[in-house]
Formats: sequence, structure tokens, C-alpha cells
Amino acid sequence: MNEKTKYSDAELEEFRVIIMDKLDAAKRDYELLKASIMNADGNDVTDTSPTFKVLEEGASTLSKEEAGRLAQRQMKFIQSLQAALIRIENKTYGICRETGKLIPKERLRAVPHATLSIEAKQGQKQ
Repeated sequence: MNEKTKYSDAELEEFRVIIMDKLDAAKRDYELLKASIMNADGNDVTDTSPTFKVLEEGASTLSKEEAGRLAQRQMKFIQSLQAALIRIENKTYGICRETGKLIPKERLRAVPHATLSIEAKQGQKQ
């Protein structure tokens, strides 16, 4: 029996829809993180609120640092999803970059930007 070497156009379209949904959500999350870093809501320790306390300044700094890390991670995720869309256009989506075999649909539905099969990923850890 011949083993499939790539996904059909219909299957690729299914994955494209999944990726576009995740990409839209990721971009919204990124914008929220960016707004919290830039203090777009105007609720920072620099306001004239009578509840201003010195401890809030430290908490605000830590919060912004964490938001910055999350924003960087979110941007990397967005770039991975965009790269997956390019692989769909090139019809190379879903092919493990190490083994050359198809990544199972279940894995791609869970992690649509995956470029390695579970076997290849586990092989990297050893």
C-alpha cells in the first residue's frame, strides 16, 4: 500500500482555516499585551489617583516585564503560524522536516504550526 506523501488540497484548506482562526486570536492577544505594556488604558502608577503607593510601582514594573515576555512569545507564535500558511501555499505543509513523512492530522489540529512529527521531536530530546 502506498503511503501518502502530502496532504490533498481539501485537507490543506481545512488546516488553513484552523491556522487563520488561531492567527486572528493570536493577533488580538498580541495587541492586548502591547496595549498593557504601553499603558494604553491610562491606569498606571503615574496617574494622580489617591491610592498611589510605592509598592504599586514595583508591581507595575514586574507586570510590564511579564507582559513584554508574553508579547515576544506571542509574536513568535504569530510568525510560526504565518510560516505554516506559506507551507500550505507551497504544498509542503504537514511534512516532517526531519523524517520527510506526513505529520498526523491529530497533531496538526492541536499544533498547526508543527514542523516535526512526534517521533522526530522525541528523537531531539535524546
